[in-house]
Amino acid sequence: MKNKPRVLLLSASSGAGHLRAAQALEKALGARGDCIVEHIDAMKYASKLFQSLYHKTYISLANRAPDLLGVLYNRTDQPWNHPRPRLAMDRLNVHPMIRMLKRVQPDLCIATHFLPGEILAWLIGKKKLRARNAIVITDYDVHALWLCRTVDRYYVALPESAEYLAAIGVPREKLCITGIPVDPLFAKAVERNDARKHLQLDLRYPMVLAAAGGEGVGPVEQLVRGLLDFRRRWQIVAVAGKSEKMRKRLEELSREAGSLPGGAPRLQPVGFTMEMDQYMAAADLLVGKAGGLTTSEALARALPMVLIEPIPGQEERNADHLLEAGAAIRCNNLPVAAWKVAALLDDPVRLKQMREAARRMARPNAAADIAQDALALVN
Repeated sequence: MKNKPRVLLLSASSGAGHLRAAQALEKALGARGDCIVEHIDAMKYASKLFQSLYHKTYISLANRAPDLLGVLYNRTDQPWNHPRPRLAMDRLNVHPMIRMLKRVQPDLCIATHFLPGEILAWLIGKKKLRARNAIVITDYDVHALWLCRTVDRYYVALPESAEYLAAIGVPREKLCITGIPVDPLFAKAVERNDARKHLQLDLRYPMVLAAAGGEGVGPVEQLVRGLLDFRRRWQIVAVAGKSEKMRKRLEELSREAGSLPGGAPRLQPVGFTMEMDQYMAAADLLVGKAGGLTTSEALARALPMVLIEPIPGQEERNADHLLEAGAAIRCNNLPVAAWKVAALLDDPVRLKQMREAARRMARPNAAADIAQDALALVN
């Protein structure tokens, strides 16, 4: 009897999206029963200093100096220009992961972050690893950091992404347009009223979902204050992600905001949650950042989006694609966000058009599609 192939999923806890993509793939692969799958966070195999700098630098720049983040993003977006010092530093700082990969010798590696993707490609190029190698790009555009020579498959979000890779020299047989993998729960239809009952939300009022992303990045508190000050009869669910500090501030705001007629709170704060599929099914509108995973989840629920001050770089590029498709509008000035939300909710025709645009762009089965194609590389 043939042994089941061993699959390693490699993400990095630098932004929650990379982890969520790998977790979605872990579910999809595990449900098949025809492989042995394990999810590795590359940062857990890195030096403590490297972990801290890698994670905190991004979060700090995103919150305090987003324009600088955009400059760095654009300056490093030079296809096939891989500075040797960066690779050498990455290798030095994740040496325990390199030793683990050499010891385990998996049959298939799938990376949802460019750092482990680069290390895998280097190991395979040096013939220190025999695994087939796939990279899942977790934004709608493809930054140069994702590019490696020894990759068997690139999984991309959009046809345009595939055309870009082909134009810069990636063989078309290595390209697969799947969408960004989201939790398989998003592929299961959920009625709005059923989701609201499950979450103890009022069925009568519009529900606005304000999301900071898994790391709590973005001006969620200011956004929520603006929505509350607008004095509309809408219920606001604000997701603080992993930011305990933000969750506590939102709870204070909720106590001050009071209740809607009927007793439901005007503001319901939520910390880190595993029920985003339910919250998105219950919502009329998502207001937040333009991260690849959050917006892909919203598309899977056909949920229109108001994108607040996208971070220059990958978020701006993600926003461009969503705006072009008609699934989102953009708000660059936080003080008018509540007005834009109200205007959109008051326009049911446009809201319906945006829902349909989101549904056309959605790829709720991306995780299962990637699992099937990737396993074919080793079977």
